[in-house]
Amino acid sequence: ALVSGLFILALQGLGFERGKMAHVDRISHLPEALLLRILSKLPTTKDVLATMVLSKRWERLWKSVPKLVYHDSCQNIDTAKFSRFIDRSLILREAPVETLHFKLTQTSLAVDIGVWITNALKCHHVRDLSIEIDCSSSRTAPPVILPRSLLCTGSRMLVSLKLKSVTLMDVSSTLPSFPALKTLSLVSVKYPGEEFVRRLLSSCHVLEDLVVEQLVSDNVTVFTVKVPSLKSATLYKSAGRCREGEDGFVIDAPSLEHLGIYFDPVGFVVIENEMPNIVKADVVTSAKRLFTCLPYSKDAYSVGIVFHRLVHLRICTCETEWLNLLMRLLNDSPNLRFLKLQQCHNGEHTRPCWDDPSSVPECLSSSLETLEWVGYEGRKEEKEVAAFVLIEKRKMFEESNYLL
Repeated sequence: ALVSGLFILALQGLGFERGKMAHVDRISHLPEALLLRILSKLPTTKDVLATMVLSKRWERLWKSVPKLVYHDSCQNIDTAKFSRFIDRSLILREAPVETLHFKLTQTSLAVDIGVWITNALKCHHVRDLSIEIDCSSSRTAPPVILPRSLLCTGSRMLVSLKLKSVTLMDVSSTLPSFPALKTLSLVSVKYPGEEFVRRLLSSCHVLEDLVVEQLVSDNVTVFTVKVPSLKSATLYKSAGRCREGEDGFVIDAPSLEHLGIYFDPVGFVVIENEMPNIVKADVVTSAKRLFTCLPYSKDAYSVGIVFHRLVHLRICTCETEWLNLLMRLLNDSPNLRFLKLQQCHNGEHTRPCWDDPSSVPECLSSSLETLEWVGYEGRKEEKEVAAFVLIEKRKMFEESNYLL
């Protein structure tokens, strides 16, 4: 309402008054393209329609605005009336809709969203689609299931897709198709399964920016990101999900430049191929627990990052460079208390070589209390690592006894 009021005041400042023309009617001479651009800046479609009362020229102008935003922000909204409003505003369009956003809190409205999306994708050239459902006020609300058309033929023109708190349907008979999609955001989304996720992302041939936030209700434990074109990825798993070692991300994105991975409190990461273009990588800098399986320690996280809160670390020893990663994390985790080493994934790799470090990680001389090694086989590098940790802990113990 505030934005709409300011907008009307701005029009009046240009010499346009409600119900009549001012002496200097500047706004009537503005190009229609500019007026449509101004209307596109209003927060919702309801605000856009409110401009119909300004003059006869504005009565039909809203029908050509390329952006539609529906937000049931009023708590006492008449859902039936609001639903009819969406239906009519979509049907009465006189120009293609390029941007279509839904932000709904009323579950009774969310039931109709499948019809709205199907019609919009069928009749218009939607390039930017955002669907955000907030059912926090009702725990028993039915799931919002999106139509199959979103994943098939209707999605061929989408460049940006953002989904929140929705359920995707299985389209096993038809492959998802997103040939133009560059930006994808998936927040608290339910999927038919892990294989569906792999097929979905593999259909995004030009995808550059990916955001994934998996909350408690999300049903995919191992989220696989295999996208050759991907440049930026932000991946997050919330608290209350699966047990340690079962919940994580598998990444195969050789073009990646920016990577952020966040767990609350724990999860694993597997990077299947080298990322030569990486500029910045942040891996759970605020986490207290971390499980990681990374073949390239230089890609794990940016130099200079310190994990001040990390107290529980689990490292998979299946990759060749696990020793380098171990030493990086020990040096950058000054308050680490528990360290667990375990080979969690199969695979034949060249055995790593141990080099005595030039300095002792702070956690070995202070906070580290427990070293657990699952599947210890007594290999040369394993003996050297174990000896290094135990000798440093013994030195600390002897020094503390001497001071006493």
